[in-house]
Amino acid sequence: MKIALAQLNLSIGGIEANADKIIHSINHARDSLQADLIVFSELALTGYPPEDLLFNHACQARVAKALASIIHATQGIDVVLGYPRYANNVIYNSACLIQNGRLEASYDKQLLPNYAVFDERRYFKPGSHPLVFSSNGIKFGLLICEDIWGSRPATLAKQAGAEILLSIHASPFESGKSAKRHRVARKRVIETNLALIYLPSVGGQDELVFDGAGFAMNSKGDIAHSLPQFAEAITVINVEKSVSGVEPLAGTTAATLAPLDEIYQALVFALHDYIEKNHFPGVLIGLSGGIDSALTLAIAVDALGADRVEAILMPSRYTADMSNEDAIAQAKAMQVAYQVIPIEPIFESFTQSLSQVFAGQPLDLTEENLQARCRGTLLMALSNKFGKLVLTTSNKSESAVGYSTLYGDMAGGFSLLKDIYKTEVYQLAKFRNAISPIIPERVITRAPSAELRSNQTDQDSLPDYGVLDSIIKAYIEDNLSETEIVAQGHAFDTVTKVIRLIKRSEYKRRQAPIGPKISIRAFGKDWRAPISSGF
Repeated sequence: MKIALAQLNLSIGGIEANADKIIHSINHARDSLQADLIVFSELALTGYPPEDLLFNHACQARVAKALASIIHATQGIDVVLGYPRYANNVIYNSACLIQNGRLEASYDKQLLPNYAVFDERRYFKPGSHPLVFSSNGIKFGLLICEDIWGSRPATLAKQAGAEILLSIHASPFESGKSAKRHRVARKRVIETNLALIYLPSVGGQDELVFDGAGFAMNSKGDIAHSLPQFAEAITVINVEKSVSGVEPLAGTTAATLAPLDEIYQALVFALHDYIEKNHFPGVLIGLSGGIDSALTLAIAVDALGADRVEAILMPSRYTADMSNEDAIAQAKAMQVAYQVIPIEPIFESFTQSLSQVFAGQPLDLTEENLQARCRGTLLMALSNKFGKLVLTTSNKSESAVGYSTLYGDMAGGFSLLKDIYKTEVYQLAKFRNAISPIIPERVITRAPSAELRSNQTDQDSLPDYGVLDSIIKAYIEDNLSETEIVAQGHAFDTVTKVIRLIKRSEYKRRQAPIGPKISIRAFGKDWRAPISSGF
């Protein structure tokens, strides 16, 4: 039989638009692809994660109406569709089987994740029973996402007579996640001796990225067919039943992306969807001549096109000539419109207004932050006037230790590098330049500097970024204690300083714009630390 896998980019809460897209896909699968069954991802009807939209009184009625329109369009093809099922004042994360224009059965997700970015137990009641359904004489055991990360749901499906496992997903991206999914799927396949079809969602959703990469795995644990990462696709796989069981036939396999390519594509995808789904006409970037803004500009142009990206250069008395030269060179190389708005008159006005209050006080971090806030004010004014979204350029290393200015360079709507360490910023810049050299080499090779005072470099205040990133990763992602991090070979004083800065900067991070999750643990949904804490 022919199974169509609909790896779609759907909108959270866009129930009617999602239903239209689902119906169009059903028609295409039946009429053009001659498929017998079409499969959609977890909570496809509402988008994932719908969060507290599920509690809105209108949601249940809108889901029911949209589902009825889909059922009406399903003559001649079987459909598996993820949706929220409301019953007896509770909600289930469910998948329904539609056959012959009727909703024949529903399966309720058994394992509800409640870790990292997930909090499904807030919304859903877990199911407890398997669902095995027959389509074209083949018995499918239906699973939803987390169900394959534990043994019991797949085992129950096997015991109920499943001949092949069908698992629908909304699995957020993180670097290296594809390999983890394959390992988990292979474990279930080996345990049950059943082939498995894995169908995920795809698309950027606020700070989450869903990268797609669906696949079919045979009962030996080999990938027989795979879908692309970071792209919509409706593709047909063929499965065949024989005396030895049901197996997917070998089909096309998508190219596997190298680690840096995968991260870069995730950032491009996240930005594109955030801008499109929120209907911004374009973006503004404060282009300083430094590495972070240079990489942000490159990603923005790759995501949106040069005509929707505008660079703003805001030099001060401390900005080196080479910074301006490199920023202009990159803007021209990428064919991006740019403007130069010096902040010196604004900075002078602020310092003059504060001169009496500050009389007798030495110059310090206050004046440095004031420059950043001049720039933030200019960017937000341009955003208000022209409707473009400001992209902030702080990276994960800076965000961790507070090396950024609240209401200054943190001002904006989307923090593209929020989950990218400084060392990764350099790696990604070199990766992008290998495709086409659009970031001036001097930006990559010169010492990083905020240029808020004379002869300033980042390492005046921070450890070497290689050391800093290693400590941050150990503390944030690996949950190691101070003692354990020191045991890795780091200096005690350096470790205690970095951890102290991480804790002190929590109040800043709570006020920072969102950004795409790339690592195993990002600041945002993933990181829930108290601001006021004696820990």
